[in-house]
Amino acid sequence: MKKNWWQDKFNLFMVAVAFFTFLFMTAAVGTLMIKGLPQIGKALAAPEIQFAIRLSLYTSLISTAFCIVIAIPVAYVLARVDIPMKSLFNTLLDLPLALPPVVSGLCLLIIFGTTAFGAWLEGIGLPFVFTVKGIIMAQIFVNIPFMIRVMKSTILSVNPRLEFIARTLGCTPAQAFWKITLPLSKNGIIAGIVTTWARALGEFGAALMLAGATRFRTETLPISLFLNMSTGDLEGAMAAANLLIIISIISLYIFNKFGGDFIGGTRGV
Repeated sequence: MKKNWWQDKFNLFMVAVAFFTFLFMTAAVGTLMIKGLPQIGKALAAPEIQFAIRLSLYTSLISTAFCIVIAIPVAYVLARVDIPMKSLFNTLLDLPLALPPVVSGLCLLIIFGTTAFGAWLEGIGLPFVFTVKGIIMAQIFVNIPFMIRVMKSTILSVNPRLEFIARTLGCTPAQAFWKITLPLSKNGIIAGIVTTWARALGEFGAALMLAGATRFRTETLPISLFLNMSTGDLEGAMAAANLLIIISIISLYIFNKFGGDFIGGTRGV
């Protein structure tokens, strides 16, 4: 009886903490949405918001495509191939996840803005400092570790025996990858793409450091929010924030529906 009493008290405490955490987060986001949603129509008519939406969609789609192309082979190596110092390799690839975005942006600014490599790239027509290309590069640098992690967990969840069976039936390793591993990784790929795209759309710190914050030039939605707040335009800032919140909610729903379990690598085949 006494044991059950303590268990009930413990459960009640845990439920109370969970409830108040949920209440606080819901209240914070809900208050912004209640105050900002009525301003969205007016904000969408503003030229700077329209430009920010177009630039955000353009840069986030391109950076997400690059993340997919790079993350899949890197994740396959981490999941299936034995290489020297794999643990160190894996840790360094995850480093941008732990770094503050402004530090990531400063790293990019230094390499592209103060080195011979950056000068060479600018000489061949690939400038990254204070340009739209810089926004794309910042989004790739910050988000690719997340995409690699999702894809690694996804590939690990695919039973390697299926690939082995495919090879015994005459498939090359590349054919087994394309015909077995990738199709079975479909949900994880969809989840990774949607979430990476949403994260790219909301990237601010690294993009600000590398590409700057210039109206009608490097103004994405997060940059527009920052500029509007800097000039005292609270309505414009709230409208931009609400657009980002709506996109985040939709992307989280899709991620949880198609592949939330892949982060922990718990989903089986």
